Order: sequence, then structure tokens, then C-alpha cells
Amino acid sequence: MIEVVKWSQNMQIKNEMKMEFRAVSENEALARTAVAAFVTPLNPTLEEISDIKTAVSEAVTNAIIHGYDGEDGADNIVWLSCRIRNDVLEVEIQDKGIGIEDIDKAMEPLYTTKPDLERSGMGFSFMEAFMDDLEVLSEPGQGTTVHMVKKLGITSWIMNE
Repeated sequence: MIEVVKWSQNMQIKNEMKMEFRAVSENEALARTAVAAFVTPLNPTLEEISDIKTAVSEAVTNAIIHGYDGEDGADNIVWLSCRIRNDVLEVEIQDKGIGIEDIDKAMEPLYTTKPDLERSGMGFSFMEAFMDDLEVLSEPGQGTTVHMVKKLGITSWIMNE
């Protein structure tokens, strides 16, 4: 999985954006829509847009619900950054919340720390399924960074061959 990230880092950045917003559930739609709009110059298919929006939605929701334990504090911020390198989208979502003690356990399908909130525990599984690469970095008490990569269209596949 890391090969995709390293490969894309060797390509020139065409565009990038950064935003931050309060960790409230209403902003999940903002993040999803912003990334979908950001990627439109690459002419993604509807399926690619749907995949990206789902993955971003899951990552932002994790930051809000798990990173900040669902608390609406003025200092609870989620950072979103995107880069386009040729036809590869990189998305990074970061929080400075409680962090993840066991990333491998957290990434297991159906694992959730919030079953009382009817959470399915499929967030990381969806991110992995809909993106080409997923990397999660976290330290308890320091927060979590989710880095995702999505190759769009067929150009990147041809260049890689």
C-alpha cells in the first residue's frame, strides 16, 4: 500500500487546498462536498466521486466521534488537506484528539468503541475499500492523521506500466 504514496510523491503537485473546521457533525458534509468539488478538474467518474466522498465522510466522522469523543469544544478542530499530483488525489484528515491506542485493532472490520451510538465499526474498512491507499498514524493523547490516495481514470495506470 505504501508504494502508491511513494509513487505519487514523485509527481509534481498540480493543485492543493487546506481547510479547517470545528469538529461538529454538520461539517462532515462540508468536507465531503469540498473534496468532491476540488477533484472535479480531473473529470472523475460518478463512481470515483462517490468513493472519495464516502471515504472522506468516514474519516471526518471518525475524527469527530472518536477523536474528540463527540464533544463540541471550540478547540476541537479537524484539518483537511488535498493534493492533486497528475491524476492522483491525496487526502489527509487530521485531529488533535484522544488518538488511537491500537491502530490494528481499530482497523478490524466491525470493531467500534461506540456501540451505544450504533456505530458499525466499518469506517476504516470503507476507506480501504474505496481508496487505493490508506495510512493511519496516531498516538494516544496526540491525535490521528488519516492519509488516503485515489488514482483517477486510467492515465495513472498507463504511466505506471
